[in-house]
Amino acid sequence: MDAKVNDPISVPLLINGNWQAGTTTFESRDPYHGDVVSVTAETTPDELDAALDAAVAAAPVIAAMPAYERAAILKRVAALLAERADDIGLVMARETGKALKDARAEVKRCQDTVMLSAEEAIRIEGQHVPLEGSAMGAGKMAFLMPFPVGVIAAITPFNAPFNLAMHKIAPAIAAGNSVVIKPPQQCPAVVHYLVEMFVEAGIPDGAINVVHGGPEVGQRLVVDKRVDFITFTGSSRVGAEIRRNAGLRRVALELGGNGPTIVCKDAEIAEIAPQLARNAVRLAGQSCISVQNIFVPEDMAEQLTSAIAAEMESLVVGDPLDDATDIGTLVDEAAAIRVEAWVREAAEAGATVVTGGTRNGAQVTPTLLANVTKDMKVVCDEVFGPVASIVTYKDVGEAIKFVNDSPYGLQCGVFTDSTKMAMRAAREIRTGGVIINGSSTWRTDQLAYGGIKDSGIGREGPRYAIQDMTDQRLVLFNL
Repeated sequence: MDAKVNDPISVPLLINGNWQAGTTTFESRDPYHGDVVSVTAETTPDELDAALDAAVAAAPVIAAMPAYERAAILKRVAALLAERADDIGLVMARETGKALKDARAEVKRCQDTVMLSAEEAIRIEGQHVPLEGSAMGAGKMAFLMPFPVGVIAAITPFNAPFNLAMHKIAPAIAAGNSVVIKPPQQCPAVVHYLVEMFVEAGIPDGAINVVHGGPEVGQRLVVDKRVDFITFTGSSRVGAEIRRNAGLRRVALELGGNGPTIVCKDAEIAEIAPQLARNAVRLAGQSCISVQNIFVPEDMAEQLTSAIAAEMESLVVGDPLDDATDIGTLVDEAAAIRVEAWVREAAEAGATVVTGGTRNGAQVTPTLLANVTKDMKVVCDEVFGPVASIVTYKDVGEAIKFVNDSPYGLQCGVFTDSTKMAMRAAREIRTGGVIINGSSTWRTDQLAYGGIKDSGIGREGPRYAIQDMTDQRLVLFNL
């Protein structure tokens, strides 16, 4: 990386191992300062076609590469990442408005993602299928053996642009697949630097190809029959569209959520309030598992509301590039205007704005709402901003029913000291993850992470992504 902080970064396409400038470009702007951060080549239909051809040609090459060599490439990426994490984090903060300390932490965290992928690459294993339990199977031997699916189309989001791109590329390479990735328009440079490290680490030409552009590029990519597997992180609406267009091809979809966290009567308010407050507004609330709906017994609501509001008010909202800043901006002003409008709509319908609710450009102050109703957008839809709502209940069954009736099913947090209550939550709550004595906002990179219902299909985490990115083939020997 050699770009100065104030120099726009030129972001090319990568097709068959060649960096290519585009005939047209688009800009990414710093949502806080307003300056141009990157100028990116926009992919034409012919260039997308070339990228897919390159991936098809490279698929048997990367599949034939021994697992230890694929693992070695991933380990070299991890070493390069350790050297460049701070600089890449700075670029991310400028492109997305994410607080600098959070951006740098995300990049450094990717060392776990890529190293876990390297470790899994060398232990992809099959399974013996016993056949002698029937007369027909006697004297035969069978195995299920995993093989790469082929060409993977990856579409990644702006909210965690580096780590979520790594969660798609690293397991794909570990499993022996080729990739065509479309990064988000808002922050293409951070993904460029990620892919640049793979190229420097010795990835075969065509094994990773990068195309840039708007939704139309993504649409052409996922409908193309040369793609064998689609992995997407983003909104439930777009995920449903991809699922419709995928036909019989497999997909992994990590989609939206409305961040439910249930506080039980035995929870300690002083202990949980800081977690709830910070996990509601960290990353300006732009996380699928950000705490959005806090279910609390009626007789605890006033005390918990005050404690959460006080914690929110203690956080520093400011320049994302200032190390002291806790909360930066949303990805752009349009996103902030939408969040502000949702809060205003809730207030006009009777909700109380306990703290926050104001906007300055792309920045929204940490916001806590009370006296909400379950039909308000800020409760039933995904806010994707620094907004949380206090939802009271008489019986915990009401809260569980709300979570289960919601179209979303990503993760749910439950705070309780009761083993009985914890087990009830694990059995009854229909989400991809139930976090006991933690909020909905919890993820470590080796987890099987993903949702059900409108929150998605499949699981991320290197081991689980590799399972999705391989085909199980039955091999039978007649002895």
